[in-house]
Amino acid sequence: MRAWEIRGDLGIANLAIAEKPEPEPGPGEVVVEVRACSLNYRDLQVVRGQYGSNTRLPLVPFSDGAGEVVAVGEGVARFAQGDRVSGIFMQGWISGEITPAAAATALGGAIDGMLSEKVVLSEEGLVRIPEHLSFEEASTLPCAAVTAWNGLVEKGGLKAGETVLVQGTGGVSLFALQFAKMFGARAIATSSSDEKLERALTLGASDGINYKKNPGWDERALELTGGRGVDHVVEVGGPDTLNGSLSAVRMGGGIYMIGVLTGISGEVNTALILRKSVRVQGIYVGSRAMFEAMNRAISLNELRPVIDRAFSFEEVPDALRHMESGAHFGKIVVRF
Repeated sequence: MRAWEIRGDLGIANLAIAEKPEPEPGPGEVVVEVRACSLNYRDLQVVRGQYGSNTRLPLVPFSDGAGEVVAVGEGVARFAQGDRVSGIFMQGWISGEITPAAAATALGGAIDGMLSEKVVLSEEGLVRIPEHLSFEEASTLPCAAVTAWNGLVEKGGLKAGETVLVQGTGGVSLFALQFAKMFGARAIATSSSDEKLERALTLGASDGINYKKNPGWDERALELTGGRGVDHVVEVGGPDTLNGSLSAVRMGGGIYMIGVLTGISGEVNTALILRKSVRVQGIYVGSRAMFEAMNRAISLNELRPVIDRAFSFEEVPDALRHMESGAHFGKIVVRF
């Protein structure tokens, strides 16, 4: 059995395929034959050594994957051989609020991830995937989709007729756009590419703002909402975009901080948070209960994730470099 590993030297060029023994399930455990993985920006950071300082090596990377149950251990009741499943991002976060203990069970970071031909996981750390989705499509759900769902639906209480501003056209942003449309809400998308904005419009965005051509994208968002501001912002940039989000959001609106693409610190206009009664909420993926609720909605509405490109198992370094380029629209997938 093969798995990709990060070893002593960090960086994409130092990833290597390792031979591993065939896994055996213990009590309460399940062996999953992984059929596809998807990439998140966090995976790129882990490989580069930019995701905290406590990553243990060697490490099997990637948090997101989907596959088929091929063996079950003693006492397993939730799954049987042949079930199509996906691992949850934090193996210890089943329901309720996140805890430090749950955060210490994140796949592909705190513990070995899914970039392996077979993995052993607790039956509690798995969900069934929607029947209409392929393994490639289902592999995009654990981090990006659950994050968007947690922010907009669980924390934001998204309602029909509201307006959502999504930044960029990466995985979380496009899931947020699709969920907004699914709930009967309006979605406004930003991007530096007119081509990507055109594609976002075909997915259901009402408007697109090219932030390279319109540096005052927050002012344009205000114009598009008649000066009221948007109800929700899916904030992926961090310090370089947060002040714009605070400007674009309505009084009493919500900003869901899910990414730090422009860095981890910067100057923030805290007066706007105060005067506009803005709710700024950090979102660190979500629980198994959220994942299962989201999957029910995805199944009912037959939503399909947006996949930019699929790479083979041997092409993992190329997949990471493609993410590094920022050229993707939607999710990048590794097909086994």
